[in-house]
Amino acid sequence: MSTSAAQQPSPQLFFQTINAHQRTEALKAAIELEVFTAIGEGNTNAAEIAKRCQASERGMRILCDYLTIMEMITKQGDNYALTLDSATFLDKRSPAYLGSATEFLCSPMMFENTKHIADAVRKGGTVMEDEGTVSTDNPVWVKFARGMAPLMAMPAQLMAKLVDPQPAGKLKILDIAAGHGLFGIAFAKNNPEAEVTAVDWPAVLEVAKENAQKANVANRYHTKPGSAFDVDFGGGYDLVLLTNFLHHWDTPTNETLLRKVHAALADGGRVATLEFVPNEDRVTPPESAGFSLIMLMGTPSGDAYTFSQLERMFANAGFSHSTLHPLPPTFQQVVISEK
Repeated sequence: MSTSAAQQPSPQLFFQTINAHQRTEALKAAIELEVFTAIGEGNTNAAEIAKRCQASERGMRILCDYLTIMEMITKQGDNYALTLDSATFLDKRSPAYLGSATEFLCSPMMFENTKHIADAVRKGGTVMEDEGTVSTDNPVWVKFARGMAPLMAMPAQLMAKLVDPQPAGKLKILDIAAGHGLFGIAFAKNNPEAEVTAVDWPAVLEVAKENAQKANVANRYHTKPGSAFDVDFGGGYDLVLLTNFLHHWDTPTNETLLRKVHAALADGGRVATLEFVPNEDRVTPPESAGFSLIMLMGTPSGDAYTFSQLERMFANAGFSHSTLHPLPPTFQQVVISEK
């Protein structure tokens, strides 16, 4: 019985995956050289792009061909062009430019994690010193706050419209692990009567305050420096924001925090949680499900939690009801939990 070509084993996936680091480095190089910006400015062939980027023509041709293979740009004849995504996110002239995110995503700490996955699997958590990325006042979060803000601008605006679609009246907001502050700021811009209190490490809050000043909401933006587990939140909040935070911790730690959050809410208050939420099979969708590996590498016990897991955490902390809301076109979801 013959076996069709489609059924023959192939080493293609092995070689694509084992060499995947080259894709990362090629993209980093293109961002550093400003290749996408050069093409966006009208330089379309290798010679023109090389001149604009102060690089060799041969090197630029090879890099641009590889970017074409990656589907980051397109090629017709000898001419290259930006895709819609690269024009939006990788041309420095675009307000949605994401190149600065590499400062955090490709930082030495984040890259070093990937070299020790086998050790992390053996241990069941990060092998980095001092609990990895969740160590006290880790300076990596200042890089995060400065580098990732452009990536979070759109999700922040979408989340504000989802949670507070028809703003009317005062809204007292607590933004836990505020980072760059864009989520609380988006709510403040959406609702002129919203008052935001942000919690994070002192150096990180300086970035958030800068962004609040730029957004003209600094007079309604307040800060409480320190750990979310130790800071006195105060009380009477109508809304608490938990954006990309719960995935850093195990379930008991999260439930301890959520009980503290529950106590800080006014009657009828809500929590809006932004997370990578995999389906119950824990392998789809890939962007959310794959986030568990990042938590294995970088934290002692963090994970990407399914909705049923998050729902149970909130229920155990005293919340009455939680609902799951997609946030397209992002691949994250919002869980709204009611006191």
